[in-house]
Amino acid sequence: MLARRQLSPRAFELELARPPDFAFVAGQHIRVHWEGRERDYSLVSAPAQATLALCVGQVTGPGVAAALGQLDVGDGVTFSGPHGHFIFKPSARPAVLVATGTGIAPFVAMARAGLRGFTLLQGARDAGDLYYAEELAAAAHTYVACLTRSGSVAAASDPAFFRGRVTEFMRTHLAPGRYDFYLCGGSAMIRNATLLVDERFVGSLVFSETFF
Repeated sequence: MLARRQLSPRAFELELARPPDFAFVAGQHIRVHWEGRERDYSLVSAPAQATLALCVGQVTGPGVAAALGQLDVGDGVTFSGPHGHFIFKPSARPAVLVATGTGIAPFVAMARAGLRGFTLLQGARDAGDLYYAEELAAAAHTYVACLTRSGSVAAASDPAFFRGRVTEFMRTHLAPGRYDFYLCGGSAMIRNATLLVDERFVGSLVFSETFF
């Protein structure tokens, strides 16, 4: 491990040395192996960057994520990859990227690799959990933070904030049409968003990756 940076009380970024000749496409993930356990993490870094970075949810107890949170600089991390096919596929349809929690990671990599002009809905409990928000808002055509905690500190008049879930914004504020939806986050969000696309955005495509 090269460095660890706290993103919020609930997540941190881990920077790893990049093995020679390690090539990947923005949106792919690596599989971290630790004492007989393994867990997949999407890369936050762009393919052209010299190091690899992960966005890791802060947890306690046994497991890979908790172990990564206890690493010291210089400790080794074993991983395989790259894995996965959750990559951006250009088309004539507008792209709508929808993420909750650390599911924002592959979209950060896509933006750092040059993706622009997309709509991004980023779901979080409150504004402190909007990882990489400023960077992503600069790359997006439309950026909306969807905050679910009733006590969230954010300007109610700010159009960048929506009080509610990402799926509720899709239902009430996203104009009818045909889109390419990229969904990354918890299984419930992906299930509900996919059902909503089938109901309200007929002719759209859905690409998804579940973060547990």
